[in-house]
Amino acid sequence: MLRPRTRAAIAAARAAGIPFIVATGRMFRSVRRYLIAAGIDEPVICYQGAVVAEPTSGRFLRHEPIPLELARETIGAVEEEGFALNCYVDDELYVARETPESEGYAGFQQLEVHPVGDLRTWLGKPPTKLVSVGDPEALDGLKVRMKARFDGRLYISKSLPHFLEFASPAVTKGAALEFVAEHLGFPLERTVAFGDGENDIELLEAAGYAVAVEKGHGTLIRRANFVCPAAEQEGVAGVIEAYLNSLA
Repeated sequence: MLRPRTRAAIAAARAAGIPFIVATGRMFRSVRRYLIAAGIDEPVICYQGAVVAEPTSGRFLRHEPIPLELARETIGAVEEEGFALNCYVDDELYVARETPESEGYAGFQQLEVHPVGDLRTWLGKPPTKLVSVGDPEALDGLKVRMKARFDGRLYISKSLPHFLEFASPAVTKGAALEFVAEHLGFPLERTVAFGDGENDIELLEAAGYAVAVEKGHGTLIRRANFVCPAAEQEGVAGVIEAYLNSLA
């Protein structure tokens, strides 16, 4: 959810003719209402970049799901390790069975979860992404093993310490930003990107100017052109305001 000062800064930037693109790991349906409430109608990057969608119409401009057989293989490999998975198809959340983790995730995202039994048997079309929710340290170990097994075949990253995400190898927020820049007709080198998580690394690498948020992932902090204050201090708003003031 956007804080008031940040929402005002975004509105001021858009009023000055500057497009504002939200890039998130969340489902489209879970973020759409916030964008509409904030009056943001530029394409939104969702699912770590697997989807680019129009908030107002709901139309998907880009969708890069995991190939079906690869998704089934991934489900089997993760379940063999003792971890459950969230499976995303047609912007809906499916699980084998409800667990405290899936219920907590659904509550966090404010959406319904659909238990379907055996995911591999049920899955009939390529999922947008797969997510394992669990203990951060346990997921760190799983991440290492899955990266070794699926090297080059999957994009694997953490969006939060307790979320390990699996997507098509064509998927990153950076690749999605390139798509949006071409779609809207602005040069990628004229973009400014903000990020704080591991899944923001490619986004900041793709942008013309990279801003890491304080307390963010170490790699982002090291590679960024600038580090702004944390979300509690509305550091993103401060950067936008400073840029707009420089135009006056």
